[in-house]
Amino acid sequence: MNAVSALVTATCIENRTFDEISLGDSARITRTLTQRDIELFSAVSGDMSPVEMDADYAGTGMLHHLVAHGMWGGSLISAVLGMQLPGPGTIHLAQDLRFYAPIGVGDTIDVNVTAVEKDALRHRIVFHCCVRNQYGVDVILGKAEVQVPLKKIRCPHVDLPDVQIADHRRFRAMLSRVAGDSSITVAVVHPCDESSIVAVKEAAAAGWIEPILVGPAEKIRRVAGQAGVDISAYRMVDAAHSHAAAQRAVALVTSGEAKVLMKGPLHTDELMHAVVAEPGLHTGRRLSHVYLMDVPSYERLLLVTDAAIHIAPTLAEKRDIIQNAIDLAYMLDIGAPKVAVLSAVETVNPAIPSTADSAALCKMASRGQIEGGVVDGPLAFDNAVSKLAANEKGIDSAVAGAADILVVPDLESGNMLAKQLTFLAGAEAAGIVMGARVPIILTSRADTSRARVTSCAITALILLAGQARPAAVVES
Repeated sequence: MNAVSALVTATCIENRTFDEISLGDSARITRTLTQRDIELFSAVSGDMSPVEMDADYAGTGMLHHLVAHGMWGGSLISAVLGMQLPGPGTIHLAQDLRFYAPIGVGDTIDVNVTAVEKDALRHRIVFHCCVRNQYGVDVILGKAEVQVPLKKIRCPHVDLPDVQIADHRRFRAMLSRVAGDSSITVAVVHPCDESSIVAVKEAAAAGWIEPILVGPAEKIRRVAGQAGVDISAYRMVDAAHSHAAAQRAVALVTSGEAKVLMKGPLHTDELMHAVVAEPGLHTGRRLSHVYLMDVPSYERLLLVTDAAIHIAPTLAEKRDIIQNAIDLAYMLDIGAPKVAVLSAVETVNPAIPSTADSAALCKMASRGQIEGGVVDGPLAFDNAVSKLAANEKGIDSAVAGAADILVVPDLESGNMLAKQLTFLAGAEAAGIVMGARVPIILTSRADTSRARVTSCAITALILLAGQARPAAVVES
């Protein structure tokens, strides 16, 4: 056999016909059950039983029977029959299985099928099926009847696709830290569209906010009616238009009647102008924006900054941008965050100003002008989030491949990066503008209700964790 023929044979699977199979012939596979297996089967079946999805409970070996026995073990039996013996062209007719022991996360099982009966008239074979764990215990026993092909079939072996479940478990973990009865008073500015009203209702129902609706009262009531939301229990402050609503809401905060601002469908500039015009909300620190990104394919919460405030930040502004992001990371229990200062390349090039800024920022961090984080740059995006990419380029860095914070060169690159992570990588995003004395929740009309409620919960978490720190502006 030449090299080409060997390669073709290795990348193809071939069946065994009815006449080629004798009683006693067998095939087997070995697999280890992981939490990811449970999540994938739950997503496919729609069975989201808490027993299935709880990794801690699953680790005890007591899984929901549908996943541990029926779906996972049964599917592996089908895989042996369909891929090995008889192989391609097999039609599964019947299966009678009995389940004798649980399968836990980390258990390794051996799946074996053996031909025990042949029906020459109908070209059917009955296989004895045995699934045994690493301790030699039979966990599944039974029989499967299949229709066996009469002709040889050879087909290419296709690798399974890489499946990603967008479960946003990092945001879920943060939300679990906020008690449902620790609500904060929020001045909601000009909530005159259905999405804003629904977001208010959901956040209030979750116990995270006590809303004060600020804006044209009749219009708000009309929109709430159209959305089917009862707002009779919420305090209403009438304001003729969005500009007046922003001013009234800021006044509520400065007087202490509200602890947080939340943006409705008015222009961000209108609200921020009212905030900047109020000296009582200033901290002396530059405002800067941080996107909180729960990216399913990344191992940690990712903070992207600045993607909304500074169009082309100076070196001094970038210093504050980094310090604000580090402070936020600590509020979220991310200690000594790893900060990657991004550029197009990982070496300093005078023709690319962001690389020179990156080098200067690293020196500022080493001299104590930036505190609390591990700062490195310039780093290209791939080097910041992938150890493989960093290793291939010979980059020796504590930050490379493990960044918690990504510092972008300018607003355009930051905005595009955040939107790409959201719409192409399945990320869920909330955002924080650090630097004001009160949190301000900014929601976009394109945001999902989950993103809005998450933003409210994160705001409550920030208030609980950092009441003495400079406050923040939350955007989703």
